Amino acid sequence: MEKSMVGQCLCRYIAFKVLGCLPNLYQCHCSLCRKLSGSTSDTATFLNIEQFQWVKGTDAISSFILESGYRSDFCKRCGSTVPHLMQNEVQYWIPAGLLEQDADSMVTAHLFVESKASWDVVSGDAIQYSTMPDMDTLNKKLQK
Repeated sequence: MEKSMVGQCLCRYIAFKVLGCLPNLYQCHCSLCRKLSGSTSDTATFLNIEQFQWVKGTDAISSFILESGYRSDFCKRCGSTVPHLMQNEVQYWIPAGLLEQDADSMVTAHLFVESKASWDVVSGDAIQYSTMPDMDTLNKKLQK
């Protein structure tokens, strides 16, 4: 039996499935991710396209995209940030807070630590990048 887990928005209208093992996570401390999460950082991971499946609710997804390419997809009903296909078109960005089950994943990278909020304390053994590493480096760091 193949391992999978479900993720849902706050109102549970949008749901998706992660097929196979969830990679490790990263926390991004840039000002955009702080605004998106309303906290110190945004915790997420990347899934290869074949590991991701929408279950329901895609008709309620709205997108906000800045000129820089920064993107936020969200539920029109409850406002929860939801996954989106990344610019590389081979991976989905997955916000970790939507996952319903516990995973054996852990935060293995902190991004944009140089621009973190003055009140943010980054702790733990995860590698800290002052800005954004290239995607190959980050993807390798997130693999178990």
